[in-house]
Amino acid sequence: MIAPALPKNENFRLETLRSLEILDTEYEKEFDDITALAAHICGTEIALISLVDEDRQWFKSKYGLDVSETPKEYSFCAHAILEPEKPLIIPDARKDKRFYDNPLTEKDKIVISYAGIPLVDKDGFALGTLCVIDGKPKELSEKQLQYLKALANQVIILFELNKKNRDLEKIQSELQKRNETLREFAKVISHDLKMPLANIVTTSDVLELKLKDVLNEEAKEYFGYIKESSFTMSTYISDVLAHYESESLVYQKPEEFGLNNLLTEITNLLSIKDDCIINYPESDTVIESNKLALKQIFINLIGNSIKYNDKEQIIISIDTCEDDIFYYFKITDNGMGIPQNKIAGIFDLFTTAGNVDRSGNRGNGIGLSTVKKLVEKLDGKIKVSSEIGEYTTFEFSIKK
Repeated sequence: MIAPALPKNENFRLETLRSLEILDTEYEKEFDDITALAAHICGTEIALISLVDEDRQWFKSKYGLDVSETPKEYSFCAHAILEPEKPLIIPDARKDKRFYDNPLTEKDKIVISYAGIPLVDKDGFALGTLCVIDGKPKELSEKQLQYLKALANQVIILFELNKKNRDLEKIQSELQKRNETLREFAKVISHDLKMPLANIVTTSDVLELKLKDVLNEEAKEYFGYIKESSFTMSTYISDVLAHYESESLVYQKPEEFGLNNLLTEITNLLSIKDDCIINYPESDTVIESNKLALKQIFINLIGNSIKYNDKEQIIISIDTCEDDIFYYFKITDNGMGIPQNKIAGIFDLFTTAGNVDRSGNRGNGIGLSTVKKLVEKLDGKIKVSSEIGEYTTFEFSIKK
C-alpha cells in the first residue's frame, strides 16, 4: 500500500474546504439522492460523496456503507484529488500497488473496484470525490462515467448553493442586529428630542402670553413659526420611530376581524371631518390576518389621502376582494395626484412626491416606505397609479 501524497496546494485546499462549513453536518436528502442515483447508474454496491480533510475522509452522503469516515492514509479519494482534472479508475484494487494491501481492500473486500470523480470548485481546488465502489472487480462504461461526472457537477453546485445560503443567513442575521440597533437608536432620539421640542412649544406659549401687550404682528408670526417648526419636527421624529418600530408589528399573531369594523376604528382615530367622505366596501369582508400591521397600513394610506387633497370635498373609496391565497385592497382618492416622474420612487425612504399638504407642509417620505415594508412582510405587493389633479389609487395585497 502507498499512502496518498499531499496536494501542492494543501493548505489553501483545506481552507477552502472548511469555508464551506459542511464537514460534520447532518445528512441531506439532496446529496443522498445523488449517491443513490450514482450507485444505480453504475450498478455498484456503494456510492459516496467524500470530503478529504487533513487526516480523514468524511462522507457527506453514503449509500450502501455504514461508517461516516475513514482515516486519510487508507483513502482512495485522497489519491483521486492529486489529479483533479481526471477521474481515478481502479477496476481491481488488489492488482494496484497503491491499494493491494489497503485494509479497506483486504477487510471483508469492501473496496475492490473504485471510480472517483474529483469534486473541483470554481477556484480549482479538489475538495473530495463522488465515488462508486464495489466488492468485486468492475469497469464502468463511457456512458456510466459520463453520468457520474454530471452528478459530480451537481454536487459542486449544491456545495456552492449551500454556502450562498449560509452567507445570506449570516447577512440577514447581521442586518437584523443592525435593525435592532437602529430601533433602539430611534427610541432614544425620539425621547431625547421630543422633550426639548415640547419645552420649546410651552415656553413659546408662555412668552407670547406674557408679551402679548407689546408684541406686534410680525413678532407674533415669528412665535407661530417657532411652534409650527417644532410640531413639524415632532411629527418627523414620530414617523421615524414608527418606521423602525413597524418591524415588530409583523410578528403579531393573526386574528379574525371585519374589515369595515377596522376601517371605522381608523376613521375615528383620524377624527374625520364633514368635508371628507369615506366609502367603505359594500360587504364587510371577514379577514384573518395581522390586524395591527394592516391597521398601520390603512392609517398611512387614508391619512395621506386626506392630507394631500386639494378638493373642498374629499372622497376616498375603499374596495376589497380575495382569492384562495391573497386579500386584495384598493384605496382611491380624488386628491392632487402624484407626478408621473415621482411614482417610481414614491415608496423609497425619505423620498416624497413634492406635494404640499392641506396645512402647507411637505411630507418627509417615511409613511409610504413604512407601508411598503409592512405589505412585503405580510408576503404581499403594493403599487400606485395616479393622475395629477384627478386621483391617486393604491392597490396592495396581503397573503392569507
